[in-house]
Amino acid sequence: MNLPRRFCLLSFPIICLILTAEFTFAADKINFEPAAINIELPEGLALGPCSAVDFDSKGRMYLFHRGAQPILCFDQSGKFVRSWGDKLIGQAHGLRVAPDDTIWVTDIGNHMVFQFNPEGKLLLALGQAGKPGDSRDRFNKPTDIAFGPQGNIFISDGYGNSRVLKFAANGKYLGQWGTPGKGPGEFNLPHSIIVDAKGRVLVGDRENDRVQIFDTEGNLLEVWTGFAPYGIELDSKGTLFVADGRANKVLQLNAGGKVINSWGKKGKGPGEYNLPHMLATDAAGDIFVTEIGGKRLQKLQRK
Repeated sequence: MNLPRRFCLLSFPIICLILTAEFTFAADKINFEPAAINIELPEGLALGPCSAVDFDSKGRMYLFHRGAQPILCFDQSGKFVRSWGDKLIGQAHGLRVAPDDTIWVTDIGNHMVFQFNPEGKLLLALGQAGKPGDSRDRFNKPTDIAFGPQGNIFISDGYGNSRVLKFAANGKYLGQWGTPGKGPGEFNLPHSIIVDAKGRVLVGDRENDRVQIFDTEGNLLEVWTGFAPYGIELDSKGTLFVADGRANKVLQLNAGGKVINSWGKKGKGPGEYNLPHMLATDAAGDIFVTEIGGKRLQKLQRK
């Protein structure tokens, strides 16, 4: 496979009020309910295990699944737009849309990370296809992608390795952190990753049942425990949601990492889950959840 490589005093009460409002919002429960989702699949296509989903600035949805036409694009009405990835993707895992509307995916089958434009053109490939490793230019089943300040890219790597790698927007290697283990700053399957508005890197340390929070240089800041973070997502207001694949639930966390609301249980019905994997929020603040076991995409709509 040939791949490109590019890698005063008056203002004080007002300030207090603003800070209080922000904190209150972060702690408020948000109510959701299951809602129907209608997408027009290509003729003859059945979804495989659904791995990840995200939205671009135009409201187009990109769904990543383990089957033919692995990257599926739909418009805001659910109409099928295009698909790609058949001759490139080994096994779907993470998908995120960057601020510039490019689509990034992790391929745990070929140990690769790819960047595409919205039309499906390959722009950047990181890793060496079919060659797992732990060097700066090889991954071992990388899991997810996050976008940080100055356009930096953070990749959780993942099933075979236990680390986070940092790259410049052009693919230049900038550093890494993490080793296998249960201690602070160590990982047992870093499965999901995201960067918040403060520039902190949140890593879903799945098998250690915790989220670990770092600065962009890998210095540990906080640890939140008590759930299995298969997928993590921030909405436009900074509210954090977790797909707990072990509990078959979607969780809402407060600013301190405590679970304040949850939805779902094991099952096949609306709002029930069979291994919820990754999740995303759209411009309206609704949550979309991908299921590995259920081979479907579900929607939680804000009340």
